[in-house]
Formats: sequence, C-alpha cells, structure tokens
Amino acid sequence: MGEPATRGLDEGALRALVPRVLAGLVRRGEDFDAAEDALQEALLEALRVWPQRPPDDPRAWLTTVATRRLVDAHRSEVARRRREDAVGAEPPPGPAEEDDDTLLLLFRCCHPDLAPASQVALTLRAVGGLTTREIADAFYVPEATMAQRISRAKRTLRGRPLDRPGDLAVVLRVLYLVYTAGHAGRVDLAAEAIRLARQLTLATDEPEAHGLLALMLLNHARLPARIDSDGRIVTLDRQDRGLWDTREIAEGVCVLQSALARQSDERPPGRYQVEAAIAALHDDAPTPSETDWPQILAWYDDLVALSDDPVRQDPAAVLGRAVAIGYVHGATAGLRETDRLRDVIGDRHRWHAARGHLHELAGELPAAGDAYAEAARLAVNVAERDHLIRQAAQARAGG
Repeated sequence: MGEPATRGLDEGALRALVPRVLAGLVRRGEDFDAAEDALQEALLEALRVWPQRPPDDPRAWLTTVATRRLVDAHRSEVARRRREDAVGAEPPPGPAEEDDDTLLLLFRCCHPDLAPASQVALTLRAVGGLTTREIADAFYVPEATMAQRISRAKRTLRGRPLDRPGDLAVVLRVLYLVYTAGHAGRVDLAAEAIRLARQLTLATDEPEAHGLLALMLLNHARLPARIDSDGRIVTLDRQDRGLWDTREIAEGVCVLQSALARQSDERPPGRYQVEAAIAALHDDAPTPSETDWPQILAWYDDLVALSDDPVRQDPAAVLGRAVAIGYVHGATAGLRETDRLRDVIGDRHRWHAARGHLHELAGELPAAGDAYAEAARLAVNVAERDHLIRQAAQARAGG
C-alpha cells in the first residue's frame, strides 16, 4: 500500500489521528487490509481538500470518508478508484468512539498468534503510524521484506473479530521490544515506545504497565551520553552524567514509586518494576563510585527469583547480578559467579564481556583484554563489537 506525504499539514497531528481512525474502523468489524486502504484514500482526499477547507472535526472527517470508501469497495472493485467529485464539501461528522480505540488496536496488533517480530512491526505500522520504509530502516531490513512481514501479519488476523480483551503481558513485551530495537533513520523507536506506553498507562492501573514506562524513561534519560561525538558506545561508568535528562529521570522515579505503591506482600513487583528500580539507582548516583551497589544487588536477587530457570530464561539478569556481586563482595566473588554460569551461557559474548569488566575491576588487565577480545569475536552487533575491540585494546595497553 502506498503511503502519502503530509506536506502542508501538521504531520504530528495527522499521524496521531491515523491509528485512532483505523482502530475505529476495525472495531466496527472491517477487515484490517480494507480499512487501511480506505483510510489511505481518505488521507489522499484530505491532502486535496483540507488546505482550502479544514474540517471542524478531522477525525470524524477521515472516519466518514474512509467509511464511504469501504461501502464503495464492497459494492464494486471499480468503485475503489478515487472519484474527483466524491467529497465536494466537508462530510457530516462520522461516528466517533468515546473509548480509546488506539489501545484496542494495540492489543489486536499484539495477538498471540503473531510472531514477536510481526507483533512489533504491525504495532509500529498501525498504532505508531510509521511508514513501512521507516520501520524497515529502523530494523535494518529491505522495505520489501518489511512489507511482506506486515502483510503476513494482517492476513493472519483477517476475519478475527475485535471483541475480546488482549493479553496485557504480551502488549508490554512488544512495547519493550520496540523500545530496545534501537534508533535508526528519522524515527526514534525508543521515543515511540514511550509514547505508546504513556497511552497504555492512562487506561490501566496495572503496576507492571507503569513499571515499564518508568524503565523506559529512566534508561532513555541517559541516551544523550550513551554515544560520543565519533558515534562510539560509552559505557555507563564512563558517561558524562551532566548530559543525562534530569526531568526524564524525575518523571521515571515518580512513575516507579507510584507503581511500587500499588504492590502488596502477596504480589511482589514484576520484572519491569524491578528493572526500573535498578535503573533508578544508577541514575541517582552523582558519580560511578557513589552507586548504591548493595541495593542494586538486592534488586537483582529479586529479578532472578522471578524465573524458574534464570540462567537459561534471563541470562542478562544473572550476568548483571554477577557484576553487582563483584562490586559488593569483590571482583573475585563476581568472577566465581560467572564460573558457575559457564556451562550454560559461556558461549555468549555478554558472558565474556562481564568477565572482562570483572577482571578489569580486579586490576587483572591482560585477562580483561583476553575476555573483551573473545566477547568481540562472538558479538554480532557491529557497534557493540567495535566497542569491545576498543575495550580489549585499552586493557591490553594497561588501561
């Protein structure tokens, strides 16, 4: 499906309208593909009509015109062509749903029958309003590949009524995948995930939804210091903390405190709240040496306890805990903890990177260099691999 430019219009406002109108059409039982095609035609008509005749209610205008296109499409394939006299004047207001249809569409895009990659792509396309090209650029794949992925996802959902609540846990996981997908092109996926998470928290008091928003905010606040002027990764202990967004940190802490206040002894904090608490402790430290590592270790203990088999199910958590042990009980204790994990995750680059950091903490620079070099050999992300190569070279040169 082609995607119109939005020159001459408020692109941000239009982008925000698109998923709401699409959700309203799908909510009424229209096929996903047909609804999107009809909305596409309505957007093209808006580009022609709105500069001279701006509507009083843009959402209702788009809904009405898209509905007319759907009616025409049902009658005849020929009627799908745009007719110059289809909208000679502003149409009467169409039905506007009082409920937040955007969230309803978000749950549909996260249907459990879809693969995670398809859930993420369809969420960004339908709910985020991103173009197929923008999504493809963000995930470093050809536009045609992403278009096929989105089309397959929509075919999977074809004929499924939007009449039952979705799984909030799946939605949270998809939003987190969007957040961690990275940053590419002109679309900041992290910012897009935060925007969608904000919408979600307005509709639910579920503590984990608020915990996820807090986690995103607390991590995103460090973004300005994460990459140097040469485009190289800067680790947390070497970042210029003066570049961190203090307002975003304050908001993240406030959201986290609100989420934790809703918990009880019978229902301890979930994964996103625990990870947000760890991020908050890092953000709260004025300098690396002032980091409250005992508290961080306690939260890591809670995090690994959430999994039946944390080494296999959550290796990032057990490695983070090993590093925290190194800061609290000494680097040797942290290395012993990584030794315990060797048989299961010893072939992963993050295991070697954690050992490199702990060897460096112990002052064992040759061993740190070897560990970083092995981590670089196993890394698949180019930026991360280059960073580990530099870490290895620096350690071997004596720090």
